[in-house]
Amino acid sequence: MVQILNPGSISAGAPAPTRTSRKSEARRLEILRAAARVFRRRGVAAAGMREIAEEADLSPGNLYYYFRGKDELLYFCQDRTLEQMHTAVEAARATAAPAAEQLRAILAAHLQCTLDELEGATAHLEVEALPDKLRRQIVEKRDGYERAVRALVTKGVKRREFAPCDPALVTRAMLGAVNWTARWYRPDGSQSVEEIARALPDYLVRGLVPTARSRPKQAKSC
Repeated sequence: MVQILNPGSISAGAPAPTRTSRKSEARRLEILRAAARVFRRRGVAAAGMREIAEEADLSPGNLYYYFRGKDELLYFCQDRTLEQMHTAVEAARATAAPAAEQLRAILAAHLQCTLDELEGATAHLEVEALPDKLRRQIVEKRDGYERAVRALVTKGVKRREFAPCDPALVTRAMLGAVNWTARWYRPDGSQSVEEIARALPDYLVRGLVPTARSRPKQAKSC
């Protein structure tokens, strides 16, 4: 079974964080979660830094110490989420598990870091709200993640672990489905993040697994 990495884990070879840097990072995540709650209530466009500061129990001046503006906060959210998704892809590809299991693990990690880590925030989807320079960086990283997932689908088709399909179309459909959960998920809803992260990837990947009817027929032995 493919192990899903903790979204907050540190990659191998990275320098050990100092106590000060860990504290600063933890505080930035607290602010991000506070911003997520404001974004959910008000929407990203209408949310203001003063309102986010109040939600995070900070003065506006203290908030600007961590984030110089809403653009920087949004960028931090999106960039951090994408880094975690890339880490999940690399972890899955490093195993010898079947393509279906790798893909389920990637989609589950995707859901966990967008729903659990950010409490259902839609901020990671608001790419168009960023200035051009920051948006290009996020789009480039996002496209790289999509290519990595598509490559896994392509490999699964070539190995006949997946039914014949258009890998680009299938990848976009799956990623669209998991991204859309950020629009409808509610922390106080009937399903937990863990339940969604188990059920939805299984449902999406199941459609790729060949059925007995779709498998190529083998020649009968004489």
